[in-house]
Amino acid sequence: MSQETQENIVAGTHIWVEDQELAFIDGIVVDVVEQEVEIQTSDARTIFANLSKVYPKDVEAPAGGVDDMTKISYLHEPGVLHNLATRYEINEIYTYTGNILIAVNPFQGLSNLYDAYMMEQYKGAPFGKLRPHVFAIADFAYRTMFNEKKSNSILVSGESGSGKTETTKMLMRYLAYFGGRASAEGRTVEQQVLESNPVLEAFGNAKTVKNNNSSRFGKFVEIQFDKQGKISGAAIRTYLLERSRVCQISDPERNYHCFYLLCAAPPEEIERYKLGNPKSFHYLNQSKCYELVGVSDANDYLATRRAMDILGMSKKEQDAIFRVVAAILHLGNIDFAKGDEDSSVIKDDESKFHLKMTAELLMCDPHALEDALCKRVMITREEIIKKSLDPLGATVSRDGLAKTIYARLFDWLVDKINISIGQDPRSNCLIGILDIYGFESFETNSFEQFCINLTNEKLQQHFNQHVFKMEQNEYSKEEIDWSYVEFIDNQDVLDLIEKKPGGIIALLDEACMFPKSSHETFAQKLYQTFKDHKRFIKPKLTRSDFTIVHYAGEVQYQSDLFLDKNKDYVVPEHQNLLSASNCSFVAALFPPLSVETTKSSKFSSIGSRFKLQLQQLMDTLNSTEPLYIRCVKPNNLLKPALFDNISVMQQLRSGGVLEAIRIKCAGYPAHRTFSEFLDRFSILAPEILKQNYEEKDACKWILAKMELTGYQIGKTKVFLRAGQLAELDARRTVVLGGSAKVIQSQVRTLITQKHYNAICCASVHIQSFCRGELARQYYTYLKRATAAVKIQKNLRRLVSRKDYFNVKAAAILLQTCLRTMAAQREFRYRRHARAAVIIQARWGSHRASSYYKKLRTALVFTQSRWRGITAQREVRKLKMTDTKEAKGEEISDLWDSHQAVQCEVDELNALHIKEREAAQEANEPCTMTSKTLIDVQEAEVENHSNQTEFQLSVKESEGTPDANEPCSTYKTSISVEEAEKIETLMTEVEKMKEAEKIGTLTEEVEKLKALLRAETRRSEYAERQCLEAWEVSEKRLKKLEETERRVYQLQDSLNRLLFCMSEQFSQLKTILRSSLTSTSSSRPIIREEHSDTSDNSDASSSDSDFTFPAPVLTSANFSSYKPNALQLIVQDLSATEITGCEKWDKGKEAAFDDYF
Repeated sequence: MSQETQENIVAGTHIWVEDQELAFIDGIVVDVVEQEVEIQTSDARTIFANLSKVYPKDVEAPAGGVDDMTKISYLHEPGVLHNLATRYEINEIYTYTGNILIAVNPFQGLSNLYDAYMMEQYKGAPFGKLRPHVFAIADFAYRTMFNEKKSNSILVSGESGSGKTETTKMLMRYLAYFGGRASAEGRTVEQQVLESNPVLEAFGNAKTVKNNNSSRFGKFVEIQFDKQGKISGAAIRTYLLERSRVCQISDPERNYHCFYLLCAAPPEEIERYKLGNPKSFHYLNQSKCYELVGVSDANDYLATRRAMDILGMSKKEQDAIFRVVAAILHLGNIDFAKGDEDSSVIKDDESKFHLKMTAELLMCDPHALEDALCKRVMITREEIIKKSLDPLGATVSRDGLAKTIYARLFDWLVDKINISIGQDPRSNCLIGILDIYGFESFETNSFEQFCINLTNEKLQQHFNQHVFKMEQNEYSKEEIDWSYVEFIDNQDVLDLIEKKPGGIIALLDEACMFPKSSHETFAQKLYQTFKDHKRFIKPKLTRSDFTIVHYAGEVQYQSDLFLDKNKDYVVPEHQNLLSASNCSFVAALFPPLSVETTKSSKFSSIGSRFKLQLQQLMDTLNSTEPLYIRCVKPNNLLKPALFDNISVMQQLRSGGVLEAIRIKCAGYPAHRTFSEFLDRFSILAPEILKQNYEEKDACKWILAKMELTGYQIGKTKVFLRAGQLAELDARRTVVLGGSAKVIQSQVRTLITQKHYNAICCASVHIQSFCRGELARQYYTYLKRATAAVKIQKNLRRLVSRKDYFNVKAAAILLQTCLRTMAAQREFRYRRHARAAVIIQARWGSHRASSYYKKLRTALVFTQSRWRGITAQREVRKLKMTDTKEAKGEEISDLWDSHQAVQCEVDELNALHIKEREAAQEANEPCTMTSKTLIDVQEAEVENHSNQTEFQLSVKESEGTPDANEPCSTYKTSISVEEAEKIETLMTEVEKMKEAEKIGTLTEEVEKLKALLRAETRRSEYAERQCLEAWEVSEKRLKKLEETERRVYQLQDSLNRLLFCMSEQFSQLKTILRSSLTSTSSSRPIIREEHSDTSDNSDASSSDSDFTFPAPVLTSANFSSYKPNALQLIVQDLSATEITGCEKWDKGKEAAFDDYF
């Protein structure tokens, strides 16, 4: 930025500042401290930047941008970039910079932009009248050529993917639309020119990293016109085909399209050429990309065939072309292995097959082809020497042959197209369209990028000269002095590359002619020669790279393959092999060379030949009037509606657009007509508006008043130096700011005065209204106060009356509820008391009955035991008598009957007790008192202790003298018969132990009582349940009474049985006494007395004073009885007796000790 512009950057200025992500971002200056600027950006960031990186912004620029960037007030990089981005957002892809067209690739189809209607709109329209378009450039070139009889050239440039090829098609289509005519053969020249594009694209275009259809060659199309302005001929010239791509590609790029088109051909052609999937060929499978998205190779193959038909290529020639393409694919699949010594041989059968197919397609001898690939012939003065190549050398030879064949094929296609189209030797006017590759800078830059960038340097020089020439024409037209304007040139870079004898190309040719030269020696030569050149840089940490400072930036080249790619000579063995081919097409590609030609062309430099072609191209361009189209790729993702500022800025630099801006800035970048200047800056000198000044004089007056120097006044325009327009805008902003302040102060005074008068008038109206309103409100207040007194009187009476009735109803309701609760409480109390009385009565009856039964059972058992002992003693005395034995059996039977009846009685008693307890639980479970629970637990404990004592007594009886053994045997015999019944009784007794659960039930009943007290509303339901339970208990009581009746009947039967048994015992006593009288000696029976210590028992062992002799029993009497049967009987009887007892004395069992 110039010094004048920096001085105009003050606080509040709208500016552009450099940004790493967006290239430039707009903002407002907050403060300026020396060279440091504080900026508030549009994305609400506060940044600090150097004053040299800040550019003024035109805030009055149109919202949609301007169609010609020479109209931009501030012609600098951010202004150009912002204008392009603004127009790209509204799909305006074309923008002028003078007569230079900048085309931004939209990456989408824009409807009606290239149809016939649009062509008609631009036909004959003055340049600049309509909006920018590629048709406007084509029409301007055509009108200039036709009217002025001067040749024109249109230079289309840009990087890969920017749309150069499509732009070239549109130019040729427009020229063919207005300058075409039918030929005698039925094919128009313009149609042939247009159809040459598919053929050249198929054989010269490929997919690269940046573009799916990148031209890998330069093309200059000369369209010739006759005197009537009709196309009469055309010629196509090509430059620098990228031959290395045939043998070597990188992922994700592709080889030339023709290889993939042939692999997608119809099946019969694939079978004819023995082709297959592209993955099976070495020249194609080096990359993983085989297909393009949205592109059909099969359809493109057919389109290429149709284009060849239109270009006049015969069927035989087309077959020969694709036969050569197939041969190149097969040639790439020939691999070599190491042979004897340093020789090489075909590796395997697959390679031999591809060798055979290559020879068959090229129509040459397979052995000769193998020798040409694996051997070299060296001709000396004395002899001819054949040298075998190693596998690496054979591979290099194979790739060299493939590149040579493809280059010759491409050149033949170009020549064939030119012959088919035809040229008009009588034509004096032509329009040339140059489709050339743009400036390239990759990570790896080789010889191809070096030549491409040389071309762009030459074109940039031509472009700079053209821009400077246009500036000169503008200055001359306005008759201003421009002699001191300096021209920016890049001749030093061109001299560095192509100057003889010390240029890079000359040094490269020199290195190629020495066999021992290498890329390292070549690089060292460059380092020594150009060590002081400002455009040449030696990179660090490399031995063979070098950097050239081009107009678009620095590019680092790798010289590893420079020497190999610069050599363009045909191996004699390859030349001889293919020139002798049986295929006339292949033989025509390699015509035999004369001896002189062979000697002179032993080495041919591609760089020198390219430089010569480039010079010829420049001569052609210099002889024509150039027009420029700069194609720009908005983003590297190839997607629409995406504008990458940094990428576009780099392309503008590479395309020379910014260089042209610098040229314009070196002179007078701001051009304004007198009227435009006065419309914008007349405010700086308002006095000129009061007088009748001429526009030119008024402009001079303003510039003189502003004390500017260096400007020029032309015939119709004012020419300002760089920064002067910004200075005028800054002063204009100051004047506008001061005027705005004056206007604002006056307007504020007027508004304040009007506001004051309005307030005064409004206050009078408000006061009168308020007084009337207050009076009305006071009247309303009095009226409402009177009404309120009446309403309060009636309301209080009504409220009092309502409260009285509410209290009365509440009292009645409360009394009713209290009486109901009292009645319910009394009812529950009486019901509980009645249930308690019933339970107590039942329990007392049960306890007395159980106690009585226990005493009776113990007495009967004691008597039976004692009588049994005495009977055993008597039986022992009378064992020899049959009568005594019969009586003993009869006694045993009677005892069994007695025990059976006794068991039935016990079962009935247990059933009676169980039913009574069930009735008590159903009737009123809550009446079970804690005392009852304690009595039951004590009874169980006493039962356990009594069982233990009884077992001990049994053990003592087992240890008595033999005199007691008959008695034990007798008792055991009685218990065995009733063992099963006794076990059943034991099970029932165990169930009685579940009385422990009563405690848990008692706690639950207490909880239920609390719930019953709280939930009075459920009392009716509870009462109904109680009534139902009462009915169930009544039913069970009836059953219990029936059971008691049956028990009484059984007891009566037992009494009768005992009576019968007593009579039998009396008879037995009589028999025993009679037997005693007849016995000479008798044994006295020892009487054992035991005192009863039980408080509750009335039975005593002293009642049994009988003395019987011990009967003598045999061991057979004991064999059928269980030894523990007596213990089981006693335990069962004890458990049965304890069930209904309130207390049990532990000393009760002493009565049984007398009998053991």
